[in-house]
Amino acid sequence: MSTSLQAAVDAPGRLMAAEIAEQPRVLERILASYADHLAPVVARLRSHDTRAVLLVARGTSDHAALYAKYLIETRLGLPTGLVSTSTYTGYDARPDLRGVVWIAVSQSGGSPDLVASTRVAREQGALTISLTNVEDNPLTDAAELRLPLLAGTEESVAATKTYSASLLWLWLLVQSWSGGDTAAAARVPEWVAGALDRPEVAQVASRYRFVDRLVTTSRGFGYPTAREGALKLMETCYLSAHAFSGADLLHGPLAMVDEDRPVIVISPAGQGARMLQPVLDQLAERGADVCLIAPQETAAGAPVRILLPSGMDEQLAPIAQIVPLQQLALQLALSRHYDPDRPRGLNKVTRTT
Repeated sequence: MSTSLQAAVDAPGRLMAAEIAEQPRVLERILASYADHLAPVVARLRSHDTRAVLLVARGTSDHAALYAKYLIETRLGLPTGLVSTSTYTGYDARPDLRGVVWIAVSQSGGSPDLVASTRVAREQGALTISLTNVEDNPLTDAAELRLPLLAGTEESVAATKTYSASLLWLWLLVQSWSGGDTAAAARVPEWVAGALDRPEVAQVASRYRFVDRLVTTSRGFGYPTAREGALKLMETCYLSAHAFSGADLLHGPLAMVDEDRPVIVISPAGQGARMLQPVLDQLAERGADVCLIAPQETAAGAPVRILLPSGMDEQLAPIAQIVPLQQLALQLALSRHYDPDRPRGLNKVTRTT
């Protein structure tokens, strides 16, 4: 291999950049083939007398699970919780889970605590479903039903395409379970493509190159995006990023916000945008350095902004909202001379118990 070709292969951030760019194709592939995988799972769900839903995940997948919590509670009206796996693996809790749907989300399906808690849930009567990217994995073996992410091999430690794939799969699952029309998802690849390579990302990366702490915030369906964006910035750029729902930000943490601590605000459409407005008003009063990630129609007048495609459905918008934050993490890491493909101290599969 020539020296120049080897340098390109070894270039920092090459994997993360390629996997971010691959997302429209991944989402198209899911939309072309999800029905056969989803049909038996939805049939089983509709015959199940469900009283509650529990979601179990770690890291990036935990933010996808939070997104699913919003979907299930608003679309299905079912009480939904995020599992603390240590209650099962560390404290040996054995609750009666009859009537519970247990959804485990994991890129690798290899984390021992997810596998063990899912196995316990199944033994305790829950209907268990795994959503994983690796074809053969312990989590799929532990669950009764499985869904494949179909994202293809993800090599960069920082998960990108598996996150957007998880969101799309969870939306398709909940929408189909509720008997709704899934046609709205057809535009998702187009929206994600429109969120790629926004020129404003480089400007924001330059603006925040020497920042060592910031806040991300949103409301409603945008809140998981704020949390995932903060995680990407922490694991690739090694800065201190705190994610809050807009409501929680006003309940105390707002006191730490000033002109020296940037706030990245993900502005959703619809009701989420209306709930977020008081937060934007408070940040303006404090003179905060705000970067607004929003569609053109809601970003007017924002001095620092990254624009998103217009007309996105509020529940599907998070699949596109995360893209500029992924690219911001990539560009900011490279500007600091870090390799986001290989964050220090991290591996692709994190094994927790």
